[in-house]
Parts: sequence; structure tokens; C-alpha cells
Amino acid sequence: MTDATQAAVAAPGWHLLSQGASSAAARTDTLFLAMVLLCGGMALLIGGLLLFLCIRYREGSKADRSSPSNDSHPLEIAWTVAPVLVFIGVFWWAAHDWWIERTVPDGAMVVQVVGKQWMWHLQHANGRREINALHVPLGRPVVLTMASQDAIHSFFVPAFRLKQDVVPGRITRFSFTATRLGEFHIFCAEYCGSEHSAMVGTLTVMPPAAFSRWLEAGPHEPGVVQQGFALFRDAGCSGCHGAASTVPAPPLGGLYGSTVRLADGRTLRADDDYLRDAIVLPRKDVVAGYPPVMPSYAGRLDESQLQALIAWMRAGAPSLPDAEDLR
Repeated sequence: MTDATQAAVAAPGWHLLSQGASSAAARTDTLFLAMVLLCGGMALLIGGLLLFLCIRYREGSKADRSSPSNDSHPLEIAWTVAPVLVFIGVFWWAAHDWWIERTVPDGAMVVQVVGKQWMWHLQHANGRREINALHVPLGRPVVLTMASQDAIHSFFVPAFRLKQDVVPGRITRFSFTATRLGEFHIFCAEYCGSEHSAMVGTLTVMPPAAFSRWLEAGPHEPGVVQQGFALFRDAGCSGCHGAASTVPAPPLGGLYGSTVRLADGRTLRADDDYLRDAIVLPRKDVVAGYPPVMPSYAGRLDESQLQALIAWMRAGAPSLPDAEDLR
């Protein structure tokens, strides 16, 4: 083992909170403990003042009541401004941490996730599939692109201090970098039906070399981009969006991430959600200069297939004759 791996495996003795295993865990724990200390300190301060005033001004005490003060502008300003400043500081701190967690680093490993009653279906870029389990390498950024086949689910890894709702009709993202080797629980944190409590899994963090061997040792299936390219042909998309098509349809090459001008004058960024809507709700956001003739694929493609098509477009929509070249 390398020194870094030994450090990732080592678990120091006692922890006030359960030991974190992701880059977000330390930030989340620090913010949580700061909130506990802040709220606890305020509770002690207010409780102490109440106790002092109850004793100081109890009935029969010798406290001077001859000139009671009806107002104190400095005190009123202080107890108004101080909490506002504290609130703004805590809000900025939490927003900063949230932004870091939601910013996906370049080169992150993408894993497709579909939540369905009552299991997690996961697929790596090379096509290897997992059910209620996820293997990731230590120290490498990972982003999960997630969709739900039925009800609202919520992908929750307590040791990572991260949770993301998985909502029907939307694609959500969940990014992290694992910092500790081992196995960690995956839960569904949103009630999704009678077997909700059984929708659990295991996230295994492995050394990078061991993960590479594990990934290549799995069943050899077409990669996600290959599957998207095959769907582009088999589902009939190439009939309109192919290079030789005579049907007026927007080109897909380089579409992902670009700015799209719509027929109603609006502009949108071609992200995962826009592309999903363009496939299942094609008349929702019609591209300027093109007639609204595309049929809806709602019910014809499941969430895994939709994610594969989007992954193909995210890769630049390469229309290679040999799908093996897309790996």
C-alpha cells in the first residue's frame, strides 16, 4: 500500500460525528458543528439572562426600580443588526459549500443511475452494470447522472454527507470525490412505496488500480455512448437528424452545452434536462427555424435509454460507422 492509501484506510479513534469519506464531509461537518455551537451558545446566553433577570428582579428583591428605561436604541440596533450579520455569514458559508459540491470537475467519471421501485440501477461508461451497488476509485471525481423510472427517490450516502433527490421527468446530478477506502451504505431517503426500506445498496471505494481491474473484468457490453449511437439509428432518430436527411431537423453534432434559440425568442442551454425534454416533449421548446414535426418518444424509451442518448450527444454525437471506436 502507498502512504496515501494507508491514510485513506486508517480510521482514527474517536469522532464526535461518524467519520466522513468524501471531500464534502469535512466541510459539512464543520458547518454543522458551527451551527450547533452557535445555537447552543445563544440558548445558554438567553437562558442565563432569563435566569439572572428572574433572580435580580424577583418579587421582594432590593433592585432599583425607580427609573425604569422604556427604550434603548443602541440595544435595539445591536440585537437587530448582529443576528442579521450572523445569518448572512452562515448563509454565505453554506452557499459557498453548496456551490463547491455542485461544481463538477473536468474529467469526472460519469455513472448513469436510474431509480425504480425498489432498486438502484447503475451503469458505468464502459457498459458495466450494477444493481444496488456502486464501485468508485479513491481520489477521482465522480458524477452520477440520475433519473427516476416511477416515483421520487433520493440517493443518500450518509458517510459522504451527500443526498440528491431523483425526480421523474428530470435528470439530477450528484458529484463527489471519495477520500476513504471501504464500503458505505446507500439509502433511498424519500418514501417511494411499500418496499422503500429495502431500497438500499453499498458504495465501495477502491484503490485506483484495483478499480481499473474490476471495471475491465466485468461483462463486456457496449459502452453508454455506443448504446446511445445504436439508439440514434434504431429508434429512427437518424432519419431526420442524420447528415444525409432531407427532413429539416436541428443538427446534433456539438449541440450539447451550446446555446439554443427557440421559436418564441427565448434562449436555453442544451443541458441534460433540455435534451431529455426535446426527446419526450418535443413541442415544449421548439428550435427557431424548424417546424414542430418531431414525434414524442415518451413511453417508447425508458430512462436508461434516454440517458444513453444524452450521453452520446454529450460526447459530441459522433456518428461513426464502427461503434467500437466510441469506447
